[in-house]
This record gives sequence, structure tokens and C-alpha cells, in this order.
Amino acid sequence: MTETVIELKDVSLTLGEGPSSVHVLKGVDLKVASGEATGIVGPSGSGKSTLLMVLAGLERVDGGTVRIAGELLNGKSEDRIASFRGRNVGIVFQSFHLIPNMTALENVAVPLELAGHPDPFGVAERELVAVGLGDRLTHHPGELSGGEQQRVAIARALAPSPRILIADEPTGNLDQATGRQVADLLFSKAAERGMTLVLVTHDPALAARCDRQVSMRSGRIETAPAAVKASA
Repeated sequence: MTETVIELKDVSLTLGEGPSSVHVLKGVDLKVASGEATGIVGPSGSGKSTLLMVLAGLERVDGGTVRIAGELLNGKSEDRIASFRGRNVGIVFQSFHLIPNMTALENVAVPLELAGHPDPFGVAERELVAVGLGDRLTHHPGELSGGEQQRVAIARALAPSPRILIADEPTGNLDQATGRQVADLLFSKAAERGMTLVLVTHDPALAARCDRQVSMRSGRIETAPAAVKASA
């Protein structure tokens, strides 16, 4: 029986306070199986990115339960959630989120170093080589193209060997050809390492590559069909 690595039950979340508060997630139920690629789709403002932040432990829910990789995140301290995330969840953002005054190698290695990894720079170099950037180790983000910066971000997300890879509009800042290359990289790396991939996208072609698509609207999940293996 396939293991469930993401399980949300009746999750609700309100952001802001008073008249400006927004009920972003409303009774969300979601299960994602180990090794599955799930695309989260829906209009802007539907709660897609907030849902990803909940999965990563970057947003605390007001109600319901969040169980990721077998651990209940509800009630954990910020330090324990950060430690859990460092071991289990890799995150790729639309805007890369690289540190501008660090080289590609340092951007990948420093999070590992802070987590106490015994060989952060060795792992960082291997991951950058694996995403095709072996000749860009000492380049800073400003010296890299958008596609190269996103490859650095993917290497950084993959470096701790997480069970879950989360991507928020990973091709949103890239042209079509570069975006396809980055998508190929994400799907291939997740598949070869047996990672669970959850991505938010407005790109129908990218969503169609997932095993299934989960549609959101107004903070609720409208459809979450069973996984059907998509063709690459």
C-alpha cells in the first residue's frame, strides 16, 4: 500500500486581523502519496501558494491538522518545525530567493552548513554538477541567467535529500524554452530520487505533466482526483 506523506484534514487559515483579515483556506482536505507529482491549479487568490506554505510549515493553521512525512506539525515550536523542514522539505520559489553576495556554491552549501551537515560544500558541488552548473560554482546570482539561478535554487532544495519537493510557480519568471528545461529538471530529479513533488502553476502544460491536478477556488479544493500517471 502506498504511503501517504502529506495529509491535511479540515485545514483553515485566516491571514491579517480585523476588517482586513482574509479567510485564505477553508476546510481543506488533501492527501498526497509518496512519490506522487501533484499540480495545484486555480485562479489567483484561490489559496494555492498559501497551501504550499502550510505544507512547508511556513504558515501555521488556525484549525484542522497538518501531518507531513508522518509528523504532526500542529503545536510544534518554530525551531522544531524549522529542523523538520530542513530534513524533509525542499522549496523552490518563483523568484529564486538566492543570496546575492554569495556564490552558487555558497548558496547551496550554507543551509547545509547551518544544519550541521558534515560535508556541506562537497554535497553542494555534487548537486550543482547534477543540475548542469559545474562550471558556475563561483558565479554570483547577478552573473547567472534566470534559468541558471533557478537551477541553483533547485540544487539547494535537493541538497538535503528531502522526501518532499515543493515548487511555487517554478517557471513563472522564465521564458518558455528555459521554463521547459527547468520543468524537465524538476520532474526528472524528483522521479530518480523517489521524491514527492507538489507544485503550484498557472501553466496548463506544466500541470498536465503531474500525476494529478488539484483545483482550488476561493480557499477550497474543488477537485482532487486520484493520481493517474501523466506522460512526460
